Amino acid sequence: MSDRRRVGWAALTALPALALTIVLNVPACAQTAGHAAAPADAAEPPAQVALAKPDASKGIASQTIDKVKQATTKAADIFRRVPCLAPKRSNQAMGSLPHVARKLAENQPVVIIAFGSSSTEGYGSTSPEFTYPNRLAAQLRRKYPTADITVLNRGKGGEDAPEMMKRLKNAVIDEKPDLVIWQVGTNAILRNLDPAATMAQVREGIEQIQAAGSDVVLVDPQYVPAVNQKGENARSMVKMLNNFAGVHRIGIFPRFEVMREWHEEQALAFERFSIADGLHMNDWGYACFAQLLGDDIIRSVGQIKLGVNVPADVLTYRPM
Repeated sequence: MSDRRRVGWAALTALPALALTIVLNVPACAQTAGHAAAPADAAEPPAQVALAKPDASKGIASQTIDKVKQATTKAADIFRRVPCLAPKRSNQAMGSLPHVARKLAENQPVVIIAFGSSSTEGYGSTSPEFTYPNRLAAQLRRKYPTADITVLNRGKGGEDAPEMMKRLKNAVIDEKPDLVIWQVGTNAILRNLDPAATMAQVREGIEQIQAAGSDVVLVDPQYVPAVNQKGENARSMVKMLNNFAGVHRIGIFPRFEVMREWHEEQALAFERFSIADGLHMNDWGYACFAQLLGDDIIRSVGQIKLGVNVPADVLTYRPM
């Protein structure tokens, strides 16, 4: 073997080790009590290379480089995740989000709308990049780099079902979304509104969203001191939202139970996932919420890709 060929082969075989070295030197995300440090994937991720199957026309060197890129992309994604454990006592059954999952599986353009109040808008985050809709968008774009994914934040602080219904058409339905994630109920609890009246408006809104052809996921209130102080009113709202989702076969992300497990089972202080007002989530709380939500959307896409035939009306949605 010539000296030139020996040098070329040595450089090629060093690529995997070099890629791993780069990945392992990604800085870890430091966390502090009260406010989490900026998570690594809060900002828009850099443009990713669209990965293709090995091309027979490429040489061995080019194919090896492609494989290194794939491994590096997958490893780097791990380091962008926050150290967030899945709840153990939540319902493990996973339904489907057939409309949005099928479009993601086929790399078609997707529009997701996050609809709600201040915890959708992102109050308590240290930057718009750290809100849950932006975190969710970053996660899905990393997973599906060739898909055109739009996540619109339609959160408005202080609102609940009465105010949201007034802007449902313009803010949500007119955008023709594939998925609507509707966070509702917290301000109704704080205002001591009748949960039954809230549910009547939620039912009307869900009917309009579904008639427009969108998948739906409801998000119930957060488990934090300001909500917990409302006692029976809070428990009643959470129970009614979850029962409504089960009876009407629509998606539900039981945020109240997820956050209660953070506090009671995983021994996280409220300051670990919420800010000093005892109501709104902090950067870490939004990041973990978005991550669990994104993981389940990705799992639903996986069902479609595997050819799992889930009936379109089976939409019960549980985290992890």
